[in-house]
Amino acid sequence: MTNKDFILELAEQTGYSPEDTQKMVNVIVETMGDNFQEDNMVVVPTFGTFEVKKKMERVMVNPSTGQRMLVPPKLVLTFKPNANWKEQIKNGGDE
Repeated sequence: MTNKDFILELAEQTGYSPEDTQKMVNVIVETMGDNFQEDNMVVVPTFGTFEVKKKMERVMVNPSTGQRMLVPPKLVLTFKPNANWKEQIKNGGDE
């Protein structure tokens, strides 16, 4: 699904114009991004949880050369789906 398709479907379901719907989606994404920058988790109650986690420093071995390299720590964005969504996906989308 493209962004345009998503916005059109969302606009149809909410009754807002596609322009207003795009503005709302942009505000939601920007607000979520601001919270991630502040190291806050974002919980969407019936959807799931977005959280910034720190991956620790680790040693990696290049399989072709056997050379060991130190991979620095980094922040990654993770998503944990709501249990109902997780179960639906496990069952192939059927409820």
